[in-house]
Amino acid sequence: MGAGSADAWNPEVYGKFRDERARPFDDLLGMLEPGAGPTVVDLGCGPGELTRRLHERLGARATVGVDTSAAMLERARASEAPGLTFVRGDLAEPPGGPFDVVFSNAALHWVPDHAAVLARLAARLAPGGQLAVQVPDNEAEPSHAIAREVAREPDHAAALGGFVRVSPVLPPEGYARILHRLGFEAQRVRAEIYVHPLPSREDVVAWVRGSLLTAYEARLPPDAFERFVARYRERLLEVLPDERPFVFTFRRILMWGRLPPGPGVRPASGG
Repeated sequence: MGAGSADAWNPEVYGKFRDERARPFDDLLGMLEPGAGPTVVDLGCGPGELTRRLHERLGARATVGVDTSAAMLERARASEAPGLTFVRGDLAEPPGGPFDVVFSNAALHWVPDHAAVLARLAARLAPGGQLAVQVPDNEAEPSHAIAREVAREPDHAAALGGFVRVSPVLPPEGYARILHRLGFEAQRVRAEIYVHPLPSREDVVAWVRGSLLTAYEARLPPDAFERFVARYRERLLEVLPDERPFVFTFRRILMWGRLPPGPGVRPASGG
């Protein structure tokens, strides 16, 4: 995880919906093929609990969790175990390797140019290695679209210096083409709609504040950010139905690929 010029990630705020956020993680983990004591890197490990689940479920010989947030890594170190470590680093340039598994759940949407990023990650895989990535793709929903609209309102646009968070996530077909060009001999790419019954529509504000809105929090003084959140809440509640429970739908893209077992030159990633 990571966004902005400052570390705006708060493990407590992010963790409010840890069970809901774990569902796509478990689905992505289920796409991996079993291996004997693989070496694993988890990009965007966050507070670490799910990285430990990944490490244990795969029976990994060594797993390194990587994150850009010092606050998240401080929490993650409570999950350290034999063979499992956490480091601060660039999600698009993982330290070490080659790895048998490169894994990233809900993190690479913070990184631009996914064709180039996936090419770099594929280059860190050992022969026969597996890539598994999940990225949120909820930009068309009010929860995300209204954040962009608020950022473009004159008062907030001035405070943000014109910054608007725009997702670099591609259509599923784009990822399928990229994995093919990179030489993955097997792949699966799918879009999934997750349904989260929340106590009320106010919980959507809390959900987004712990993730998407950190991009704005990192760029605003505290008082300006609180005004941003208040305006976001006002605009969002104008369009969300007042239902209890509130059904929050969230679209995500899950992709998996496996390289051939022997050495070889991978094709360039291209467009």
